[in-house]
Amino acid sequence: MSDTGSSLGGGFPWSRPRRPGLTVLDRTAPVEGGQRALQQAILRGFAASGSAPEASQLADVVRPYGRELDQVMAQLVAEDYLALDGTGRIRAAYPFSAVPTAHRVRIHGGPSVYAMCAIDALGMAKMLGTDLRIDSTDPHTEAPVGIIITAGRAEWTPQTGVVYSGMRAGTGPAVDMCCSYLNFHTDPASATAWAEAHPQVTGQILTQPEAVAAAEQTFGPILTAPV
Repeated sequence: MSDTGSSLGGGFPWSRPRRPGLTVLDRTAPVEGGQRALQQAILRGFAASGSAPEASQLADVVRPYGRELDQVMAQLVAEDYLALDGTGRIRAAYPFSAVPTAHRVRIHGGPSVYAMCAIDALGMAKMLGTDLRIDSTDPHTEAPVGIIITAGRAEWTPQTGVVYSGMRAGTGPAVDMCCSYLNFHTDPASATAWAEAHPQVTGQILTQPEAVAAAEQTFGPILTAPV
């Protein structure tokens, strides 16, 4: 999430930067009204099975808060902690995607899942407290990019890999505004060439340490935050 992220979404709560400089987005939902409890339940479901829990299970999560599931889901969608498809099913529960993307994540001891973007993929290890492997594709060269995260240490293939953090003009949820433009590249030259070929997208190249730090600070606190 680059500096461009500070204006992303026209003021969604998560888009407020948590530190100066490189914007680190706050993806932890508010605790009020069972929002955070529901977010955590959905993310744990994806981590355990590769998909969201059943509605009946989620209804049980929000019942102690005196809320209906539809009410809390609507809040999370309105504030862009979730995105739904045209049928009302979960399309995105950041960092997870319910549909295939360019970023496949194999969770150690768990399922293979898809991430919404490169930063989301990198953030899963810290959020889940586990090792994992990311398999992605450079959108400019179509060459593979792989990252293995073991005990918090990321090993990139190729070693020259970077992340381009971009977004298009306008306002809206991350799934529409930036997720498609946050990608792994084999090297800075590829990222630069892609950016030059897509002038409608603004952003910056993140080094490996910058990308990992942004990912961990964005997603790391979500599942350990108190409810």
